[in-house]
Amino acid sequence: MPGTPHPSDSYTPDWSDAPSGWNWTAQDEDGRWYWYKTEPVLGIGGGIWRSNSRSQRLAGQGTPNPLWYESMHTRPNNGQAAESDLARPDSA
Repeated sequence: MPGTPHPSDSYTPDWSDAPSGWNWTAQDEDGRWYWYKTEPVLGIGGGIWRSNSRSQRLAGQGTPNPLWYESMHTRPNNGQAAESDLARPDSA
């Protein structure tokens, strides 16, 4: 539909603003973005991502997103060691 903003034209949270240990972000259909401490799941009624309320924190407000169910992202590197670090042999 012409004139309807594409979801990517809206606000997207910046990972530098994410609390430490909160490794997922997702947008609900109404445009609200949340940080998640535990991996969220699609809400059974539609339109929202679900997680324990203590594991969910508002990240910001974007434009309503009809493709909300495709919006979940995992923190880049998710706090894991770089693959090159894991492949390095022990020097001892």
